[in-house]
Amino acid sequence: MENTNSKREEILAAANAARWDMGDTFHDNIIESIYEDASRIARKVVQQKGEKEAYSFDLKVDKIVTSRWLGFPLMFLLLAVVFWITVAGANYPSALLASLLIDYLHPVLKHAADAIHLPWWLSGVLIDGGYLSMAWVIAVMLPPMAIFFPIFTLLEDLGYLPRVAFNMDSLFRKAGAHGKQALTMSMGFGCNAAGVVAARVIDSPRERLIAIITNNFSLCNGRWPTQILIASIFIGSLVPAQIAGIVSAGAVVSIAVLGIGFSLLVSWSLSKSVLRGEASSFSLELPPYRPPRIWQTLYTSLIDRTLIVLWRALFFAVPAGIVIWLVANVNIGDLSLAEHFINWSNPWALFFGLNGVIILAYIIAIPANEIVIPTILMLTVLSTKLSGIGAGSGVMFELDSVGDTANILHAGGWTLLTGINLMLFSLLHNPCSTTILTIYKETKSMKWTVFSTFMPIALGLIVTFFTTQIWNLFHM
Repeated sequence: MENTNSKREEILAAANAARWDMGDTFHDNIIESIYEDASRIARKVVQQKGEKEAYSFDLKVDKIVTSRWLGFPLMFLLLAVVFWITVAGANYPSALLASLLIDYLHPVLKHAADAIHLPWWLSGVLIDGGYLSMAWVIAVMLPPMAIFFPIFTLLEDLGYLPRVAFNMDSLFRKAGAHGKQALTMSMGFGCNAAGVVAARVIDSPRERLIAIITNNFSLCNGRWPTQILIASIFIGSLVPAQIAGIVSAGAVVSIAVLGIGFSLLVSWSLSKSVLRGEASSFSLELPPYRPPRIWQTLYTSLIDRTLIVLWRALFFAVPAGIVIWLVANVNIGDLSLAEHFINWSNPWALFFGLNGVIILAYIIAIPANEIVIPTILMLTVLSTKLSGIGAGSGVMFELDSVGDTANILHAGGWTLLTGINLMLFSLLHNPCSTTILTIYKETKSMKWTVFSTFMPIALGLIVTFFTTQIWNLFHM
């Protein structure tokens, strides 16, 4: 028996050594030869009628979208167009929902509470806290998702997303990850929780875990409003008004591309350390381009994706709104809990180019990224004692213009450095609670859930710290 085991180990060792001697392209060469043989046999024995033209069309398109020189530029251009349509198309419905849920229904609920003599604190907790948080998330999150997910599903049905995985495969393989991670990363641009679930398409447990851990570096739907608003205020204001929109959009796209870079970097680091292993190859058969199935696309995107993700966000946003109201209205001495925390955290937060308001806002907004901006504005008004603003009592509010938001942030001591660091920290911070819960359900591991939660925070603080120090070197 020992002799048999010894021979078996020798054979396995020899096979492993031969595998590495054959190079990294061994698997690809085998698959390519198989398809070449199959194609040659098919041409001899199969007669095509009516499909040859469609097949030729697919090949012509693939030569462009999977080209070494055009594949990536077209991919980024298409994603930029999708994001632009999402942002531009969501403005009007978001404003309409905000007007209905916040400007109209909120006063109605307050008057109803006064009519039944509801205690002021209970009215504040339920209406000014829980309800307004829910209303803000619906107004900000629902329209972009209702636009982004159908477009994304449409690209999926057309057969373009496998081409994205094909283009990104070499980069992720060099990073020690799986080529299908490109698909999970793309899903993360809509929602990180959905991106984590999408990692199920990766068979290797090691590579699936890498995809789950790094999905947070894809800017989710809840972080786009923060990026766009801050870029408009602090980046767009640096150039003439005629090109401010283009420059702001460029800054946001740059942050998104930076997130892809961090995803590759962290994937490489994990694959060379705690998740060491060989990147597995996979055979991706590019499907033919198909006409869209409108009703199935709408059902899949609106029911299976949009509403489920929105429900998860609301489940956590309502308690977060209650916390916002409490920390802004419960006092210890002459200051509220929020003011105590801001005063305590401001000195060390400044080392990272941030401030106490941002730190507290991101702690409160763990349940949903959509409430970061209203929380920051409310806390800034509270800490600076600005007058004439409806949020002075710790109530989340809606502003009439970007200029109003800019005035509040500038009054709170915000600078260009603060804006840049907030954009970086918005990219590199912990996942929302919905994504954290999804990570635990997918990995069944508390260790990797905790790592996935705190690793981005550490990375974000490192990046903002060095950004601040470099900034100070050139502005002393």
